[in-house]
Amino acid sequence: MKPAPFEYIAPESLEQAVEVLVQYGDESKILAGGQSLMPLLNMRLITPSVVMDINGLDELSYIRQEGEHLHIGALTRQYRLERDARIRQTVPVLAAATRLIGHPPIRYAGTIGGSLAHADPAAELPAVMCALEVELCVVGPSGARRIQAVDFFRGALDVDIRPDELLTEVRIPIRQNVMWGVQEYTRRAGDFALAGAIVLAEMEADRWTNGRVVLFGVEDRPLRVPRAEAVLTQQVLSDSQASAVAAAAVAELDCHADLHASAGYRQQLARVMVKRAYLDAVAMWNEKREDTAGSA
Repeated sequence: MKPAPFEYIAPESLEQAVEVLVQYGDESKILAGGQSLMPLLNMRLITPSVVMDINGLDELSYIRQEGEHLHIGALTRQYRLERDARIRQTVPVLAAATRLIGHPPIRYAGTIGGSLAHADPAAELPAVMCALEVELCVVGPSGARRIQAVDFFRGALDVDIRPDELLTEVRIPIRQNVMWGVQEYTRRAGDFALAGAIVLAEMEADRWTNGRVVLFGVEDRPLRVPRAEAVLTQQVLSDSQASAVAAAAVAELDCHADLHASAGYRQQLARVMVKRAYLDAVAMWNEKREDTAGSA
């Protein structure tokens, strides 16, 4: 199929882009990587009057570190997230999760901002943003505003962006001594996850002092699970906690069902993904302790 007719606009600056959104509002759609937008247009699931192509806004494509934060422009291609040395050094879980997205051609075209603004519940990047406790910056006619990731994702394909705003930047706090694991289950390589989990553990001495457990692909948005995090607070990071963390993560989970998985099957997958992600974090911690002991 082909998309319904629309007007094509390619702004030359962020200011022009905002002006277009002010003029057309809900009648417009933003084209970045196009990996989600183009199928929707071609199947005529959406029929906007205007498509605004922001690929000429080079000012929105960057990765830079400023103090204790990593700043990533919304138009930054996903393949850069998995290859950039600063990301691998400061937030390696982002690089690892990005490698799970689709296939290389998709990551070469797709952008970080496009994935976050689309907000597919089974996508990896929204879940990583919640686990990293990032701030997202959106810009509109009244200026810029910052939104915490946990508040940004409001439901399936629903985010806190007004019709006259666009996402411009992701700001990731850089934390030290973080162990992590990311796991997902897909029917085929490159598919969206039926269930996935991210575990981050901030360590002090040999204890978990702060961390996040986030599920994706199971409800209508990334789901942080404080109940599972509480199991580990001030506990030694060890294999013996894996089953308890996984059980707590799905204890009150209300999974959705679809043609790919029943609610019960998806819940079981979520439990296994949490356990595996947690064990990956434990293995990372044990390896770090062994390296430290060997160099002492």
